[in-house]
Amino acid sequence: MSYRLELRGITKQYPSVRANDSVNLKVRPGEIHAVLGENGAGKSTLMKIIFGAVKPDEGEILFNGQAVRIKSPQEARALGISMVFQHFSLFDTLTVAENVWLGLDKSMPLAEVTARIREVAGEYGLDIDPERSVHDLTVGERQRVEIVRALLTNPQLLILDEPTSVLTPQAVGRLFVTLRHLAEKGCAILYISHKLDEIRALCHHCTVMRGGKVTGEVDPTQETNASLSRLMIGAEPPELHRAAPVLGAVALSVRNLDVARNNPFGVDLKGVAFELRAGEILGIAGVSGNGQQALMAVLSGEDPRAKPGSVHLFGKDISASTPGERRRLGLHSVPEERLGRGAVPIMSLAQNTLLTRTDAVGKGGWLRMKGVVGMAEALIERFNVKAGGPHALARSLSGGNLQKFIMGREISAEPKVLLVSQPTWGVDVGAAAQIRGELLKLRDAGCAVLVVSEELEELFEVSDRLMVMAQGQLSPSVPVGEATVEQIGAWMSGLWSRPATQTGGAHVQA
Repeated sequence: MSYRLELRGITKQYPSVRANDSVNLKVRPGEIHAVLGENGAGKSTLMKIIFGAVKPDEGEILFNGQAVRIKSPQEARALGISMVFQHFSLFDTLTVAENVWLGLDKSMPLAEVTARIREVAGEYGLDIDPERSVHDLTVGERQRVEIVRALLTNPQLLILDEPTSVLTPQAVGRLFVTLRHLAEKGCAILYISHKLDEIRALCHHCTVMRGGKVTGEVDPTQETNASLSRLMIGAEPPELHRAAPVLGAVALSVRNLDVARNNPFGVDLKGVAFELRAGEILGIAGVSGNGQQALMAVLSGEDPRAKPGSVHLFGKDISASTPGERRRLGLHSVPEERLGRGAVPIMSLAQNTLLTRTDAVGKGGWLRMKGVVGMAEALIERFNVKAGGPHALARSLSGGNLQKFIMGREISAEPKVLLVSQPTWGVDVGAAAQIRGELLKLRDAGCAVLVVSEELEELFEVSDRLMVMAQGQLSPSVPVGEATVEQIGAWMSGLWSRPATQTGGAHVQA
């Protein structure tokens, strides 16, 4: 059988790293082919080369048996290659049809695009209304828009980058049905994910990369999570050791928190209430865009609009306190957005430590640069950050490696309260296990930890209690030992009916 895509000896060298080193890859029509690797393994660079966004230094690309030179994404789409990126590129103020039309070559009028969306969505069971505004859509629905836009180009090869990172378990199941249907019609699919269970359940073949090279090719249905981990990182991820929590005093208390949205497409926080004790991890689940970012902004002090008396830290009202004042009281936070908020792209890693680690500042405000560089070096070593040293720019790191650095910066500060959004987003299984282990160590040392994540597996691994945020409201809390994935998945749609408790949240009738 001829191959839909064949890569021969693809090499890409950057100043400080060889991202791809003589990579060979073959994908057949109708095959769902996983590309698996740790952070910095070269997966993203390889996908960008296939999609025409990056030019290889060496090697050959064959598409349907013919040698091609793909100079741009437009040329890739003309060949029949489409890509759905991890972060969506949709305009909130436009309709679904208008967003899809913008991504096409404009040869079809908008009315015809609208009709085609209905036709394709119906054929693949994607259930999307082309006339709805994007700002009204859930994250799962937005992903359907991206997939429909890709399908309207009649792709022969579809590339999906971490497609389930923002989906509920129910939405993941629907996506898999769509992908299997697409493969049955002959489309080849390249599937990039760190979720080993998904790869084993969905994919027909798996290419494993490490350090820019292909280290193995396997049938994932015949592998275990442990064997895939060994191929990917050279070892099995460390097991998490969870002791029963030893609860201390109430560290963070939120009472009847109401905050109006600060943009037309945001979410109002309504009656949010919970308590977080020293020595425990409270996990908050939810589909992205339901108020989690707004809540974290209020708790960190980035959003100063909390009414007096609504947020207390160790009994002190901090509703009007600045982020710096909260850090001095022991509250640190990790934002969801890495570049631009967690780190400044054009600053070095050493300089980025100064964003929150003022312990490197000497008397009179003088910087101890040796101490700053040493701190960055220690973080790079402790958290196995792949970077060109402490003077490397933040933007030069892969997303997963930058996440490890930012998490390490806040964890090593030994906070009394730590707020974390998406702690392992885009991080490989080995690094994810390390980060989760560090969070548990903090908790065992008496730190109060609040984790907001869309990864249910992660929340079940590290949390002592779980809550769900939907439509700006919090569900009651449930001990993690009593919670089920099905229950939390239903609550993520706003369907809970248990009465709220003092440490729970707002009540929503199912």
